[in-house]
Parts: sequence; C-alpha cells; structure tokens
Amino acid sequence: MEVTRKNFKECLNTIYTAIQEAEFLAIDGEFSGISDGPSVSALTNGLDTPEERYQKLKKHSMDFLLFQFGLCAFKYNHAEAKYIIKSFNFYVFPKPLNRSSPDIKFVCQSSSIDFLANQGFDFNKVFCCGIPYLNQEEEGQLREQYEERRSQSNGAGTPSFISPNSCKGPIVVPEEHRAFIERVVEKVESLSNSTEESSVQLDPCTGFQRKLIYQTLNWKFSKGIHVETMETEKNERCILISKVDEDERKKRARQKQEKEQACVCLVTAVVYFLSLYLPQGKLVVGHNMLLDVMHTIHQFYCPLPEELNGFKEVTLCVFPRLLDTKLMASTHPFKELILNTPLAELEKRLKEAPFKSPKVDSAEGFLSYNTASEQLHEAGYDAYITGLCFISMANFLGSFLSPPKPHISARSKLIEPFFNKLFLMRIVDIPYLNLSGPDLQPKRDHVLYVTFPKEWKTSDLYQLFSAFGNIQVSWIDDTSAFVSLGQVDQVQIAVNTSRYAESYRIQTYAEYMESRLQEKQGKRKCSEDSWRELESSRLVQYAPALPAGSGFNSNNNEVAPGKRSMSPIQEELGSDELEEGEIDRDGTSSWTSAVPPRSTTTNKHKKIRTDPGPNSAGSTGLFEVPQVW
Repeated sequence: MEVTRKNFKECLNTIYTAIQEAEFLAIDGEFSGISDGPSVSALTNGLDTPEERYQKLKKHSMDFLLFQFGLCAFKYNHAEAKYIIKSFNFYVFPKPLNRSSPDIKFVCQSSSIDFLANQGFDFNKVFCCGIPYLNQEEEGQLREQYEERRSQSNGAGTPSFISPNSCKGPIVVPEEHRAFIERVVEKVESLSNSTEESSVQLDPCTGFQRKLIYQTLNWKFSKGIHVETMETEKNERCILISKVDEDERKKRARQKQEKEQACVCLVTAVVYFLSLYLPQGKLVVGHNMLLDVMHTIHQFYCPLPEELNGFKEVTLCVFPRLLDTKLMASTHPFKELILNTPLAELEKRLKEAPFKSPKVDSAEGFLSYNTASEQLHEAGYDAYITGLCFISMANFLGSFLSPPKPHISARSKLIEPFFNKLFLMRIVDIPYLNLSGPDLQPKRDHVLYVTFPKEWKTSDLYQLFSAFGNIQVSWIDDTSAFVSLGQVDQVQIAVNTSRYAESYRIQTYAEYMESRLQEKQGKRKCSEDSWRELESSRLVQYAPALPAGSGFNSNNNEVAPGKRSMSPIQEELGSDELEEGEIDRDGTSSWTSAVPPRSTTTNKHKKIRTDPGPNSAGSTGLFEVPQVW
C-alpha cells in the first residue's frame, strides 16, 4: 500500500492495526545519497572503531534525505501455518506547509539518484505527494510560535488573517507607492458601498506593498472588513478583502486556528506513526540497517547525539528490539552456509536447501509482491524480502531442537543472541555495533598507522612493506592508511625502519589511538577554556552599555535565556520582499539611538530597540514584531 500526503490520515488506523497484530515488523529506507565527501571505502574503513564509524556516518551521511520508508508487518496464522503480510510504502518529504515551518536543506548524490532512477523510482511522487514531517524539537518550536502569534494578536487574529478593528493613526506611505495604495482604498470603498459584491481580490504584489495595504486599511476602516493573504495557483501571494460582521470575524479567526492546528498535526503525523512501535514492543527487522536507524531517528525524532553511547540510549528508546539480517547471515551457524549476504543474493540462497521458503500471503486489499519480479530498491519490497530472510533463518534454527520445530516465533529465545546488534560494514574483527552493551575491543597489535605524501598510491605502500610479506592496506584519507602485517613480531621492525625517513612516518596502532585520545581531550579542554574567556571578556566589555530590560541580569551579568526563532533573519531579505509585520504602523523605525559611555576605541552610536510596555498602543498591533532582527 502506497502512503502519501493525500491518504496518510485515512491510512493511520490501518497502519496501527497492522502493527498491533504483527508478530514482527521489517523496515527499509531509500536515501538521496550515502556520503557527501569520502568514498564509500574510506567511509567504511576496515579498521574503524564503532565510535569512529558512528562519527563518520553522522558527519557525512545525515545531510541526505530518507524519502521512502518501507514497512512490512508479518502476522502468523497458526491454523494455516503461514504468514499474512501487510506492506506499506511511505513517501516522505519535508515540504514547508507555511512560512512558519522550517525550510529543510538536504543534499543529493548523483550516483544514488542515477541508481534509483534506473530502478524506476518515482521522484515526482516524493516531491509532489511526500508526507511532510517535523522532529519533536521542531514541532515544539512551531507550536510555541503559533501560540505566541495568537497571544500577540490578543484575540484579533494573526497578521496574515485578521480583521482591522482599531485606529492607530495615519501611516507614512513612500511616494512611489502612494498611487498604488490610493487605488486599493478606492476598491475597498467601492466594496463597502456595494450591495452585490461581498469580496474583492487584489492583484499579486510584493510583501512591502501588502504591509502598506494592511496598515492603511487598519487606519481607514476600523471595522466591517476582513483582510487575508492568499496564494494563487502560481504560488503568487495576493490579498483578499471581504465584508464581515463581528461574528463572522471571530468565526474566521477560529477557522485560522483550526487550520494551524491541522498543519501541526500533519507535519507531526510521521512521528506519531513511528511512535506506534513503542507501546507494542515489536521486534523490528532490517538488513544492514545502521543507516536506516540513524536516518529514522535523525529525521523524525531528534538530532543524533554527539557520542556513540548517547546514540545507543536513544535507539533503544525508539526501537527496543532490533535484529539485523545481514549480521545474522554472517554469524554461526549461517556463515558456513551463506557466502554472499547482499539482500537479493541472500533471499535467493535461503530458497535452497537446507533452508526452506516460508509460506506467505498478502492481506486483502494489500499489494502482493512476487520475488520473481525482483522489485528491488522499492522500500516496501526490500522490507518484505528482509522479513522473508529472517523467517527462513529463524526456522532453520528450529531444526537444531529435539524434536525439530518448523516454526520459530520472533519471541523465541533462539534468536535473542541476535537482538540489538547492528552489522558494521567491512570491519572484520568488530562485526557489529552492540546497542545493549560495550562493543568488542579486539587486539590490533599487527596494525600500523602510516602517513605519507598525497601522491602515494597503494602500490607505493606495497613496495614500502615488500620485505614483510603479505599486507592489507586500509585507506583513511589521501595521506594516511592502516597497514596490517601478517605477524605481530614484524611491527617493531617496521616502526624502526621509519625513524630516519623524511617522506613517511610509521606508528603502532596503540600509539595512533593514544594520540587520537590526547588530541580529542586537548580540543575539548581548549574549547571549554576559550568559551569561558570569550564569555567573560564579552560580559565585561558590554555590561556598562546595556540598558535595563535588555535581557541581562544587572546583578550577576548572566545572559537571560531566549527563544530560538525558526523565522528567517530579516536583514537577509530584500526590501521589496518584506512580509507583514516588519515595520511599525506609522512607517517609522522602532529603533532609537542610544549613546553608550565614551570609549577610547570608538565613538559610534549603538542602536537599541525600545520595547513598548504592555499597555502601549503597539501591544495589540496588526502585525507581529519579529523576534530576529
């Protein structure tokens, strides 16, 4: 079943029922790219530690977009000894529904886009019909912003949906806009005197012109009209003016609030859907699923934690039970029977002896997949065959019981050793990331860390270590690599040979890790010390010039906490693109000059903003005062 913005609300009950009834769930994701810098081989170095791998993926992969999320729910029918499946394909895209929503930036990797295009991926469905979303932090900010706008309007509506009902005095209209404003006033007067027309729509205009219209009409027409900013089919912004009475004005204000609430509900619906996992405690199965898990948490829940241990804690809160089929297939007793573990190859191998293909049927009204057609890289299909692979391997474990059992449940203790361990690509001695405990720490006494000129290639390293027999090279970047020797007793000999070398340097793996640890601790200490010095000097320098009520406590010079705005910075907008609420009603600036104590280094005046009191004329203004200037 395809789920888009158009049918997501109607599908929620169906999704919830499928999750509630399922024995286990299988997931998969499709991304706009994998790495924004290093090659895949450098991103997945064979001698990474789990912490290093996490930091690499967090730095180089999280700016890509997860734009298709596949979910397949497997329910076991004991009477017929088969699984009933319900498969869902979610198209997700962070479309900003209004000017208050965050405008998400993401990147694409040409090879990934080309690959998906060759697989028939429907990008139009993603961008045109994708389900919008916010993570929990962004949702909280958006709700606060709506509440603040409502409180600023004091029940009179919001800047883009309001009935002017108070006279604030004439405004100053720039000379070049006077003829335009006069024509607007004439149209409104004609509307007020007409018995046939109930509204008039003005031609599209700039944000500054819309502001002048709002301010002028608020002064000239104290009541009886309603002014609303609309978007045309071409996404041009224009103004609609309607004749209304007081009851109609209040009704439209309520409708506006309901519309805002609906927007919040829509963009948080994906998080609501994913939270359905939590109360169920279902086993969630994926294939090579570390990136799937990281993207899901990063996009729909919260930014990824800085450290690996924090990521483990968050992951177990979101997904209490995970199982990676690639790790399962690479572990005893399967690794002796399965040579290739890519998903398509694994699915084919598990159809052959000694494994058995499970019996599955699609539920009524759901898409029925056929593995013979190989719809690979459609997230729903990949989730489906991931679930099939898990069932085949789990049932194979049942053959070791006495007597053998043909069906092994997802709750069986036989599969518990595979829980909460995520496969780590290309790391031979640390095959998985352990979410439930400490990670493996193998000895790497045979490994050397080598730095060299940028011009060197792999052949140069083989030539350098030719006297030590077979070696393995794992590139880190253009000027460094790990070199694994065949015997540990050769390590010190290799290090000694580089003591007098000018173009390269060799360290043991232990020395390399120690230097990395010291460097990390040094950066952390330097950052903390620099911040303290900067903050101290800043407070000392600017404290005498701060006016009362500026957000600082005059007794202890501490910065008062402020709210973080999701609105764009106003200085970055062109003057002809300013939106409602960016200048005062009288057309003048709300900034006044204040002269700080004279300094020997400068005599420039600083401008501070004078905030009106709660009872001032501007407290119930037609336009909200932006938080960011």
